[in-house]
Amino acid sequence: MSTTLRVLARLLAYPDAHVRDHLEEMRAALHGENALGAARLAELDALIAGIGSQSEIDAEADYVQLFDSGRRTSLYLFEHVHGDSRDRGPALIDLAQTYEKAGLFLREGEMPDHLPVVLEYASTQPPVEARAFLGEIAHILNVVFSALDKRGSRYASIPGALLELAGEKAQPVNVPDDEPLDESWTEPAAFDGCSANGQARADQPQPINLVRRDNPAKGVRA
Repeated sequence: MSTTLRVLARLLAYPDAHVRDHLEEMRAALHGENALGAARLAELDALIAGIGSQSEIDAEADYVQLFDSGRRTSLYLFEHVHGDSRDRGPALIDLAQTYEKAGLFLREGEMPDHLPVVLEYASTQPPVEARAFLGEIAHILNVVFSALDKRGSRYASIPGALLELAGEKAQPVNVPDDEPLDESWTEPAAFDGCSANGQARADQPQPINLVRRDNPAKGVRA
């Protein structure tokens, strides 16, 4: 299953020219190793054909829209577990150390919990260990599968395939919709007083107290 894991890692990578130039080789490698069932291979064939039929700019735009525009489809696994909490840092360090113990080191800028990186690591392990490793993250893979399936994306075939390799079954779970990015990135109001917090009634005037200093220079320090 090592070749299949590496191909799935590449299919989850940003679909630049290098990835797109090797789509047919990836399809042949999946069928050559035959680690997946016929139905799953057919789904991956459809994904590969879909990426190949798009222009490079459309394929890249769709990828960004799908994986970088919400947490439910994030390929950073600890995003689903720890979010932005402080626990994510130590977890990332532990995972990076796991790679290093196996003689693998991250390229500069790579995050250890990025799913393509995780799959590259798994591909270096014996089949039993690789399958067990995938089983440990099966609950996260199922969330990603469900979010992608909910969007009708062919990319859902990849976490589906990974669950199959782990000996698990892809089962759609209830995945809440991501909040709009405009809301999730909204900064708090600069003047967030009582009225902004709902402590004032909209039908009543609110007092504004302005104080004039006799000497504006007082209190001003160089």
